[in-house]
Amino acid sequence: MKCVLLLDDIWERVDLVKVGIPIPRQGRGSKLIFSTRSLDVCGQMEAHKKIMVDCLAPEKAWELFQIKVGEETLDSHPQIRGLANEVAEECKGLPLALITIGRAMSSKKTLEQWEYARWILRRSVANHLLPGMRKAVYPLLKFSYDGLPDDKLKSCFLYCALFPEDFLIRKWELIDYWLAEGFLDENDGICDRNEGHNIICTLLDSCLLEEVDVEHVKMHDVIRDMALWIASEIEKEKYIVETSAQLTEAPGIENWGMIKRLSLMNNEIRSLRGAPDCPHLQTLLLENNGLQSMRLAKDFFQNMVSLTVLNLSKNLCLTELPVGITNLVSLQCLNISGTLIRELPMELSSLSKLKCLNLEITLNLETVPEKLIYGFSRLQVLRMGRTGLCASRAINGNVSYSRLECLECLKYLNALTITICSDSALEGFLSSHHLQGCTEELYLHQLEDDSLFSVKTLCLPPMKRLQCLSFKFTSMEELKINWEKEGRKIQTTYDFQTSVIAGERNFYNLWTVDILCCPNLKDITWIIWAPNLRNLFVSDCHRMEEIISESGVAATTGDLILFEKLQRLTLISVPELKSIHRFALSFACLDVIEIGSCPKLRKIPLSCNSAKGRRIIIRGQQQWWNELEWEDESARDTFLPSFQLIF
Repeated sequence: MKCVLLLDDIWERVDLVKVGIPIPRQGRGSKLIFSTRSLDVCGQMEAHKKIMVDCLAPEKAWELFQIKVGEETLDSHPQIRGLANEVAEECKGLPLALITIGRAMSSKKTLEQWEYARWILRRSVANHLLPGMRKAVYPLLKFSYDGLPDDKLKSCFLYCALFPEDFLIRKWELIDYWLAEGFLDENDGICDRNEGHNIICTLLDSCLLEEVDVEHVKMHDVIRDMALWIASEIEKEKYIVETSAQLTEAPGIENWGMIKRLSLMNNEIRSLRGAPDCPHLQTLLLENNGLQSMRLAKDFFQNMVSLTVLNLSKNLCLTELPVGITNLVSLQCLNISGTLIRELPMELSSLSKLKCLNLEITLNLETVPEKLIYGFSRLQVLRMGRTGLCASRAINGNVSYSRLECLECLKYLNALTITICSDSALEGFLSSHHLQGCTEELYLHQLEDDSLFSVKTLCLPPMKRLQCLSFKFTSMEELKINWEKEGRKIQTTYDFQTSVIAGERNFYNLWTVDILCCPNLKDITWIIWAPNLRNLFVSDCHRMEEIISESGVAATTGDLILFEKLQRLTLISVPELKSIHRFALSFACLDVIEIGSCPKLRKIPLSCNSAKGRRIIIRGQQQWWNELEWEDESARDTFLPSFQLIF
């Protein structure tokens, strides 16, 4: 059998036999092709043929640079084009530098800005740098860093280098960390999280971060390497980053004395021994390591008097918090999401400066004492969605947080994710303007074999900060949007109350909606008021006949562009579903439609013009696809190549 194996961006020899790949032999037809930035690796891999990917010739480099800067900027002053050519020459034909600096200069339209750019690039001294990438590229890429307007943005950028290569960084997580580190301004004890989002946008515009989707960003590996170089060599910040390095123990604890930020994410560290003396350490990231509660030294955290950020998330063998955490009196951000921790002990009350607490997906969590929550008086961020802890539920005789009053008392709270699983808790939530106003993720989930949820008609208020909404309870028959609190008069006989001005989008930030196991729900027309919806998942809704009701849309005023931002639509086990929408829609962003066990859905809202040049993947069962009805044969032919079978 002949094959071609591609290995991209390798930095050291890969032992093919060890990873189970037969070594290709000349004359047999199989090929191994790899890319690397090191000629030494070519020798170590015993490459039979080396192909040097040269930098661009001057004319091609100038052509690429002009495209990235744009004609409008180049023509904004008679002398800018000549200066731009000189700046492009300083990039030495390197595409990454041409693209990065070209984009950074695309908004610079004054002669002084271009002269400064030329001066900066020409004065970079690389004699003290390591050979190769650092010598040729970092001083050039550092131009984008130097262009950041202040030290705050520079600190926020360098912080992103603590995550592993190609890691999808959650935007809200970055903002939580920046808040705890003191990078963000606070007014009367509350951080404006919009400042964090604005910083992320600035870093994206500067091409120092890349946007993955609405929730995630990432850092190019070369940009990340440059950031670590800047942190250690230029800014003299003591960063130690050993992520995804297969470490089985924390490295060189005796040398942690001057470390300021330490990231050991994605390793295999099971134990933490000793009591490292690190009085300057502010951030410690231990996510996804397999840490075991019984193998954590009691005094490990004893000498970390300055620690403000601690991430212990995704350590599935962590069943209780290390005792020494109570010594972290400066701690402002604690992330224990994705662990098997069963309780938060009252001793954590010593963490009086805590501003961000992440308990998400702690499925074994049973107890959080009310007094403890009351004691976190400075808390601004509380993430407790998808936990084993449900509002208004007592477990094993211990009241976890039996009422929502303890959350109401957190006057600085401005970001909340929460799971609610009873009528009483839902009633308390719906009566609290404070909690509604700061909720970003809301999970209304009925517990297995539990009758605490009996609500049939849910009147949901507009929540302008809500990003994720998930329903999972069998009693709900109808969902209404209660506009009365918005001061509007309802003038429709249709049950779904939507007689409002179309321009006012009250779920503007809602990105994800999951409707699970709601067998009595007939439609979810209310999602028309979520103009930025990216993901819609509907499953096990046995009486649902429509996604968007024709009569519901008719009751609205103004023009609505439905599903304008939708990227993924999933409908599974909705046996009575007959319609997604009556007419074909224009899907500007849609990537995937997945339909399973929806035998009565004979039409999907697609026409020849729906994709707008995009490839929309349609997944479903063969019989369902064969029985689909289309506007015409050309519409079917358009999407036939994109159909994929699911089983």
